[in-house]
Amino acid sequence: MQTSRDVPMHIRSETTWSERRITPSWTIAHLKSKLEPITGVPPSSQKLALRLPGQVDDPIEGANEEATELSRWNLQAGAEIYVADTRPRGARTNLPDPSSVPKYNMPVEIYETLPDSVLAWKKNNKLGRFDPNAPEIEKQKLQKEWQVVDEKGIEVSKRCRLGSEDTRRGTVAYVGEVPEIAHQHGIWVGVILDEPLGKNDGSVGGKRYFKSKENFGVFVRPDRIEVGHFEALEDLEESEDMEEI
Repeated sequence: MQTSRDVPMHIRSETTWSERRITPSWTIAHLKSKLEPITGVPPSSQKLALRLPGQVDDPIEGANEEATELSRWNLQAGAEIYVADTRPRGARTNLPDPSSVPKYNMPVEIYETLPDSVLAWKKNNKLGRFDPNAPEIEKQKLQKEWQVVDEKGIEVSKRCRLGSEDTRRGTVAYVGEVPEIAHQHGIWVGVILDEPLGKNDGSVGGKRYFKSKENFGVFVRPDRIEVGHFEALEDLEESEDMEEI
């Protein structure tokens, strides 16, 4: 059972990422109302899941979301809450590409002096890289993630699909660490998608890991990948047409 102490966590959706403090005493309904302005997804269309390293996604849901508290889940500092949008793609608001929006970047030397930042909280509680056992913890985390890769049979050149939705399919092009993704250590799987539903061209922070057309490349965690004999969606459509002749 969680205490009422706030937990710093990552909030991720298909188009957004941020770091927020989550209060375990919140109800699911209250959390969803907080997530709407962050992700752009209305509460009624949110499907939440808690993601912990090396573990299967744990759905955050309840028969009565107005009364079900988040303390029922194993909220951990640095863990991720993934927000899936259940609306059809055609019904979703077209959010602007975050990379094209001007942002204020606080200088590191100023951020490090703030007494109420997530960084200060981690320092005071000896969490993350401030934990004396951080190197060993990071090593164990990598071992677990590689174990997930092996168990799922994720290898370069294998066909795959992303997440539980069958709308994004592609081919594995890279498996390994990507240091250029800030504050997101661990194993990433680079995928060349069949359609331009990605985020890049196979490069991150100026370093190329694989080559694809713009917006055909994407990097995701191993637990979001399912490998198998997944044909390109266009090929499936052609096959269906042939069966109707």
